Amino acid sequence: MAKQVPFERILEKAREYKGEMTAFLRDMIAIPSESCDEARVVQRIKQEMLKVGFDKVEIDPMGNILGYIGHGPHLIGMDAHIDTVGVGNLKNWTFDPYQGMEDDQLIGGRGASDQEGGMASMVYAGKIIKDLGLEDQYTLLVTGTVQEEDCDGLCWQYIIEQSNIRPEFVVSTEPTDCQIYRGHRGRMEIRVDVQGVSCHGSAPERGDNAIFKMGPILGELQQLSSRLGYDEFLGKGTLTVSEIFFTSPSRCAVADSCAVSIDRRLTWGETWEGALEEIRALPAVKAAKADVSMYSYDRPAYTGLVYPTECYFPTWKVESDHITVKTLSQAYVNLFNQPPVVDKWTFSTNGVSIMGRHGIPVIGFGPGKEPEAHAPNEKTWKEHLVTCAAMYAAIPLVYLQQLGQ
Repeated sequence: MAKQVPFERILEKAREYKGEMTAFLRDMIAIPSESCDEARVVQRIKQEMLKVGFDKVEIDPMGNILGYIGHGPHLIGMDAHIDTVGVGNLKNWTFDPYQGMEDDQLIGGRGASDQEGGMASMVYAGKIIKDLGLEDQYTLLVTGTVQEEDCDGLCWQYIIEQSNIRPEFVVSTEPTDCQIYRGHRGRMEIRVDVQGVSCHGSAPERGDNAIFKMGPILGELQQLSSRLGYDEFLGKGTLTVSEIFFTSPSRCAVADSCAVSIDRRLTWGETWEGALEEIRALPAVKAAKADVSMYSYDRPAYTGLVYPTECYFPTWKVESDHITVKTLSQAYVNLFNQPPVVDKWTFSTNGVSIMGRHGIPVIGFGPGKEPEAHAPNEKTWKEHLVTCAAMYAAIPLVYLQQLGQ
């Protein structure tokens, strides 16, 4: 049988390490780490993992950092992507996004919620496990993954497909406001290309204006967005045009090509093939003989490794009575004496690969709030770091109890 879980002692330890977690998170925030530029923050995480007593720390060929606690047969994963988006217009910030800010309750800076806070809590959950001797018939794998903001799930495609690492389940520490999340919609990146013929702008009838041809397509795409699929839990599929491109010999000429990018969110039951076909079937697309395709991603990691993939990120969810939901709910009730909220993300996570592509269950619990992601003046809550560190330290033993071991 698994060891008894000392919930009160775990929570005491998590509170004890609030200062250390805060300092570690602020160190990570201070290191710019946009996608494909994560080398320095990975080294800072390695330093902290070794400091608190992880049994093994590795950096794989893609640049993901993998820290291990314990040597038991049940492999449990916990994941935080440690790349961030850029800072955008600095005029929208009231403090420096890398120097950050701190008061009694908050930590501010790029990556505070999305999602280096999750990494801080995971690392100190490892310390709590070590301090209290909570190792048992499990191995805890803590990952700091790269390129998620560029191509969510690519890091875990590599971990699963190339490193042959398959945890029994993975806790995603993306921001959930300390609620339990059990799924989200998938997404795909679609491009529509229209060709035209250029001519002098003084006689446009001699050419074929690709921008004008794109106009009716845009209207029909907007109409299509209102009749996409719906799932009772995950909600509605959505579609938005996110970019527009054109080519023209000059401002005094007819445009000879036009293209748009589409951000398509897929709810349960929708497929990437179906999403492409419903656009290809639009009358304006047919009339313009437009090409509808899916983007691919092949940007090198900071290590130089290229691991190309198509820009399709599958929908996923675990059922409400799944062992992962039961495990986290039990841990939450025993730690905090109240029932958890169980919900879903609006945005996308590495779960698209772990669960969506490879069928490994994912369950979400993380510090910070989803609306902070990619926003100016991004912040997280110190108390969230404490809550999550306690949860992450308790989850492995509660899982073994759920298994009856």
